[in-house]
Amino acid sequence: MSELNDLMGGQETAKIKELSEYTEEDIQALDFPDSVRKRPGMYISNTSQKGLHHLIYEIADNSIDEALAGRCDRIKIEFNKDGSVSVSDNGMGIPAGIHPKMGIPTLEVVFCVLHAGGKFGGRGYKTAAGLHGVGASVVNALSEWIEVINCYDGNKYTHRFERGKVVREMECVEKTDGHGLFVTFLPDREIFESIEFDYNMVLNRMREQAFLNAGLTIEIYDHRENIADLELSSDSGEQDGGMTENKDSRERHKILRYDGGIKSFVERINRMKRSEVLHKDIIYLYGEKNGATAEIAFQYNDSYNETILSFANNMNTIDGGTHETGFKTGLSKAFNDYAKKYNFLKGETLSGEDIREGISAVVSVKLQDALFESQTKVKLGNSEIRPLVDNLVAEKLSEYLEENPAAARLILEKSILASRAREAARKARELTRRKSVLESGSLPGKLSDCSERDMEKTELFLVEGNSAGGSAKEARDSIFQAILPLRGKVLNVEKSRLDKVYSNMQLIPIIQALGTGIGEDFTLDKLRYGKIIIMSDADVDGAHIRTLLLTFFFRHMRPLIDEGHIYAAQPPLFKVYRGRQERYAFSEEECSRYIQELGGNADVQRYKGLAEMNADQLRDTTMNPETRTISKINIEDVMLAEETFSILMGDKVEPRREFIEMNAKYASNLDF
Repeated sequence: MSELNDLMGGQETAKIKELSEYTEEDIQALDFPDSVRKRPGMYISNTSQKGLHHLIYEIADNSIDEALAGRCDRIKIEFNKDGSVSVSDNGMGIPAGIHPKMGIPTLEVVFCVLHAGGKFGGRGYKTAAGLHGVGASVVNALSEWIEVINCYDGNKYTHRFERGKVVREMECVEKTDGHGLFVTFLPDREIFESIEFDYNMVLNRMREQAFLNAGLTIEIYDHRENIADLELSSDSGEQDGGMTENKDSRERHKILRYDGGIKSFVERINRMKRSEVLHKDIIYLYGEKNGATAEIAFQYNDSYNETILSFANNMNTIDGGTHETGFKTGLSKAFNDYAKKYNFLKGETLSGEDIREGISAVVSVKLQDALFESQTKVKLGNSEIRPLVDNLVAEKLSEYLEENPAAARLILEKSILASRAREAARKARELTRRKSVLESGSLPGKLSDCSERDMEKTELFLVEGNSAGGSAKEARDSIFQAILPLRGKVLNVEKSRLDKVYSNMQLIPIIQALGTGIGEDFTLDKLRYGKIIIMSDADVDGAHIRTLLLTFFFRHMRPLIDEGHIYAAQPPLFKVYRGRQERYAFSEEECSRYIQELGGNADVQRYKGLAEMNADQLRDTTMNPETRTISKINIEDVMLAEETFSILMGDKVEPRREFIEMNAKYASNLDF
């Protein structure tokens, strides 16, 4: 220590002495529920809307598992007037005895012990979504209160918890002929940013579950009043093997049941795309091996985009995994083999991207020991599933193509056209490539780049118009903020193949500036800017430009959205001022409030566009990280996003008109 003291000053030595006082008492071992409440993001991703709704899914997934085990055929979800949510099923219920190892009621073990449940031993559930055994206990820990009614073996039991702790012991209250579990919980305001649930977000998730479990009935009731959720489209009149919909002027109520299973799912995807299908029948494949099953349905349409939704034990694996890889590999093999056998190809091979153009597919696998990346289950990792799906698709699809040559020809002709377009795109995209991701020689000429080279610190503003681009250039901090003015409206990629994208003069500068490439050449590691901020006028044209850009990113640079790199700037609509006092308002309500705060006779300036602001105003309101408001673009529901982009940017006018008429009254509240 003396030698170290000679090398370092006394101040540094004092710091080391202070650190040396770090003792055993500084090591904390948090017990339930504190372990969950301290770090909720470890279990539900975050405490925003996504995490809030994850609570419903955790409880509902347990009911879905009962359905998978053949013990349940009806699930009910209710949004109550007090803000709580009830999830019930007609399953077997939870065993009511004392747990042999824990010495407490089994019901209490399920709701108060992490990694406890009937899914670990393999006897209670052969396949299940809730494999981590933390669902019910996490919901308990993150709820202000939770009330459980358990009907098991002829008796009705009740139990109540508050913030994860028992406040009323389990008791048998009466005999009953019923069976199942009824859980009601109120999310904790101390944990979540908001506890207001989105009816449509839950509806879309439960609709998926009804599709994936043919014959399962899921009811959703909304007892709340004056709830104005944005609805994408009406399903009025939709029928599918007993699926019905009921609506009330005061309450919303939907009954979901799809006896057609995932075939009905594919049918709905194509219906929502508003595209023409290439072949009438939906191709359906099923196989099983060593206790695992794979179920696949797909159909081609005349669009240029692929939609593949994959699921493992009913969980939407939005990042894919081995099952999705197996599907793509088997698909490519079957079509290429058929094309070569019947001389559709002259030596070349169709790429997987060519073959998948215009496909709408659902891939669902069920297995006992599913390996997910995390509790949020976004990617499947089981290696044994890939050959199961690969071989199933390659063999069964080959049989289908032989038996249905007309459909095979239509799909292959579309794939060959896609291949030719891809070759044209290959030549075009050479113009956008650079030897080094930071090499400035091939950057777009109108880009005003920043000096910082750490991607995590940089921002790129995509600015509507040259005039606004000039103001933004003056307003920026040139160390970390880059400006790229956009000339006019970019291409609507929803209606265009990849070759048109690469040859579009409005999109080329964006592709060059980002450095990632697009489509099959996309590489996130080459991204030059940590934040890509769309900055357009706060009017209809600005909203259109923003939607065009979001469509481009969603279809051709999807990882940018998934990894949280895309943002939308929110410039103010009004400047409210009186003398030297001034306020910037982002809505009419805020404008009215500021007028009153300034005495009621303040002046108001309405900004019709970014170019109407001088550099100082643009900096303070829209660009300065300390004072601006920007919105991160998230995809909470992939299916909902698919439908939205297809409706808004597709060829069909009537669905777009219906969407606008239905949702125009919510436009001022939309969070872009």
